[in-house]
Amino acid sequence: MTLKMDTRMVEGVTVVSCHGRIVFGEEASALRETLKRLLTSTRQVVLNLTDVNYIDSGGLGTLVGVYSSARAAGADIKLTGLGQRLRDVLQITKLVTVFEVYDSEPQAVAAFRRA
Repeated sequence: MTLKMDTRMVEGVTVVSCHGRIVFGEEASALRETLKRLLTSTRQVVLNLTDVNYIDSGGLGTLVGVYSSARAAGADIKLTGLGQRLRDVLQITKLVTVFEVYDSEPQAVAAFRRA
């Protein structure tokens, strides 16, 4: 299954819901391009990964890359909807210390209001 993305606004925050796999190649490139385009017009993005069933090292690299680019440009990306497998991958790779991860989309959106 390829990666599909839906974008919507929730309380002034751009939420990108991903469906499918985030893997090296077309999927990772599509995610990178979508986020780069969004970050030209918004500074607050929540990436909802609830419906992501697989991510490989290329997908993780893409997440780290866009996160770094966003931070350098004064924007922020928060993650939500991580399944147990993805949480484990972030723990093992120590990326859980890089990303802000929230249990639910409303919590991630609310975190921007508190900042």
